[in-house]
Amino acid sequence: MNLTHLDEQNKPKMVDVSEKENTARTATASGLIEVGQDAFDAVIANSAKKGPVLQTAVIAAIQGTKQTSTLIPMCHPLMLTSVKTDIEELPALPGFKLTVTAKLIGQTGVEMEALTGVSVGLLTIYDMLKAIDKGMVIRNVQLEHKRGGKSGDFSREGN
Repeated sequence: MNLTHLDEQNKPKMVDVSEKENTARTATASGLIEVGQDAFDAVIANSAKKGPVLQTAVIAAIQGTKQTSTLIPMCHPLMLTSVKTDIEELPALPGFKLTVTAKLIGQTGVEMEALTGVSVGLLTIYDMLKAIDKGMVIRNVQLEHKRGGKSGDFSREGN
């Protein structure tokens, strides 16, 4: 098996996608943050001292999606055509589920962008609530769906 990010001398390289066709590509990722009840209540009441937690997390998720190539060494800079976010309140956890969908028409996929957006959004929630709860847990950051490209479509079982 050849690793695409290594050249003939086993040196790291960015994959050459110049010969690939431009196609529509979409990826959706999600993740959870489990918080203590006091932190959850502060978010719901919009009383966290650092400001509106969920709105800030949405902005951070979009920004993280757009900055993926500066954070992940072998990712190509991409011209995204859409980034959509959704945050679901999970009172029984308590916590929140963040979902990010990234789209483009291009030569490479957007899975890493969606995953990075989720990660940055959840880390932003942690940052804004850490004064209330340092025991928060970020988990299940995962690709949910992917469409387009040479490897075809993917959908996580159960979704």
